[in-house]
Amino acid sequence: MEQMYGISLYIVSLLTFGGIYAVMALGLNVQWGFTGMFNAGIAGFFAVGAYTSALLTTAASERHIGGLDLPIILGFVAAMILAGIIAYCVAKICIRLRSDYLAIATLGIAEILRLMFKNETWATNGPRGVSLIPKPFETLPEPWNHLAFMAMVLLIVFVLYLLLERARKAPWGRVMTASRENEPATRAAGKDVDRLRIEAFVLGSMFMGLGGALTAHYLKFIDPNAADPLTATFLVWVMLICGGSANNKGAILGAILIWTIWSATELLTSRLPDEFAIRTAYVRVFLIGLLLQIVLQRFPNGILPEKREAALSSERESRSQTQH
Repeated sequence: MEQMYGISLYIVSLLTFGGIYAVMALGLNVQWGFTGMFNAGIAGFFAVGAYTSALLTTAASERHIGGLDLPIILGFVAAMILAGIIAYCVAKICIRLRSDYLAIATLGIAEILRLMFKNETWATNGPRGVSLIPKPFETLPEPWNHLAFMAMVLLIVFVLYLLLERARKAPWGRVMTASRENEPATRAAGKDVDRLRIEAFVLGSMFMGLGGALTAHYLKFIDPNAADPLTATFLVWVMLICGGSANNKGAILGAILIWTIWSATELLTSRLPDEFAIRTAYVRVFLIGLLLQIVLQRFPNGILPEKREAALSSERESRSQTQH
C-alpha cells in the first residue's frame, strides 16, 4: 500500500512539473513556432518570474529584499508583468536581429540576469537562495495539497492552450505565421512585423516568467541553480521540437513526455556504479540528445506537426466531395 502511495505521488509530481514545463513550452511556441524568433534566454525570464514572485510573497526577512507577504496570485501576476517588461526592453533592441544573432543576444542577457541573482546577495540572498516560499494549498492534508497544486497547474495549461489556439486562428496568428514564412511579403502587405514580433516575444516571455513563479512556489525554494540553462532552456527547446513546433498540442505533449523521460533517466543513472556518479548529468544529457535524434529521424516536424488552416479546409472539402 505504501509503495502504491509513493508511486501515485511520483505520478502527481511528474504531471505537475510536466505542466509547468508545458507553460514555458507554450511560451516558446509563441516565439519560435509562430514567428520564428530564436530565444536562447528562456532561463533568464524563468529566473525573473521565480525571484519576483518569491520575494513578493515571502514573509519579511533580513536576508533579501521584498518579504511583503503578498497573496500568491499577485506574485504570479507580478512575475509575468516584470518578465514582460524586461522582454519588451530586450525586444526593442534586438528584434531586428537575425535568428542566430538574436539567440546570442538572449543567451547573453539570460546569463547576465542569472549572475545578478547569484551575486547581489543583499537583494536575493545570493547562492543561498530564497526559502520558505509559500505554496498554494499547503495547508490541506496530504495528498490533497499535491493534487490541488497539480490541478491548478493543469488548469493554467488548459486555459493558456485555449487562448493560444484562439490567437493562432485569429488574424494576429495568421500574420505571425506569414511573417515567419515570408517577411518581405508581409511587410509589403502593410503589416507592422516588428510590432507583432515584439508582442509575441513579450507574451512568450511572460509565460516563461509564470513557469518560474510556479516552480518557486512548488519547491518552496529558489536559487540561481534553478535557472541553469540545461534545465531551463535546453530542455524546453527539446520539448517543443519533439512535440511539434507551431502546434500547441505538440508543445504540451513534448513537455510531459520529455520531462517523464528526464525523470526516468535520473532513476536509471542513480543505479550506476559510484565511479560513474559524477558523470550522471552527462549521461542524462546524452540520453535526451539520443532521444531527440530518434524522434527527428522518425518525425522530422515533431510528433504533432503544424497544421495549417488552409490545409485543413482543403482536407475537409476533399472528404465532402468523396462522400458525395
